[in-house]
Amino acid sequence: MKPRRQPVPSAGPGAEALVMALPNGRVLGEVMPLLHRIGIEPEPAFADPASRQLRFATSDPGLDLIRVRSFDVATFVAFGAAQLGVAGNDVLMEFDYSEIYAPLDLDIGHCHMAVAASADWAGREDPHSWSHLRVATKYPETARRHFAAHGVQAECIKLNGAIELAPLLGLCRHIVDLVQTGATLKANGLVEIEHIADVSSRFIVNRPALKTRPEDVGSWIERLRAATIGTEHPASATGPRRQATAAARR
Repeated sequence: MKPRRQPVPSAGPGAEALVMALPNGRVLGEVMPLLHRIGIEPEPAFADPASRQLRFATSDPGLDLIRVRSFDVATFVAFGAAQLGVAGNDVLMEFDYSEIYAPLDLDIGHCHMAVAASADWAGREDPHSWSHLRVATKYPETARRHFAAHGVQAECIKLNGAIELAPLLGLCRHIVDLVQTGATLKANGLVEIEHIADVSSRFIVNRPALKTRPEDVGSWIERLRAATIGTEHPASATGPRRQATAAARR
């Protein structure tokens, strides 16, 4: 479904704060030091596990934060509910939203996507002989495209978690999932048999917001870029902001 553009407040006095969507989990712990490096501190409720609050003010009146599931970050940004976000390129590959522009690799959240199977089965098959596979995965679109590129028809079973259980319980012989250290695969008698893609977290923006509020959105691109290389935000980033806006139009 193509995202329907949401109205984006114009820049200027009294402009509404931009919203940055952050993923819950491991990546949240890695992205917060980057935000701290550029002087962004969320309100106390953000770190309170008992809080039911969902949107959080920050030390910058022009920025609010929300915490959502990793897959939902892309949806909030694509549909314009959040103008900024942090998402893994695994999520971006799966949804392929045209309304999302990913100008910056934050160099965090490193892992990779792979095909895995039980150790016993993997030792008896040759991936080059595959013609049809049944695969359990959180990434059915990415998996289908990967196997189709190799001439393999993939029947993908969508699961949202505990993917490693699928081969153990006879649901299928293969899975496609993210691998960080390989410890979970090993603990469940699985081995990696094919690499699909390296994964890291990207800073993403809503394209209409970048066109409507180029100075505001472009400033955050430059601030996060500076944070990833350990430098302070430059006093003037008009040139890079214009370049980012031009790239988003393409």
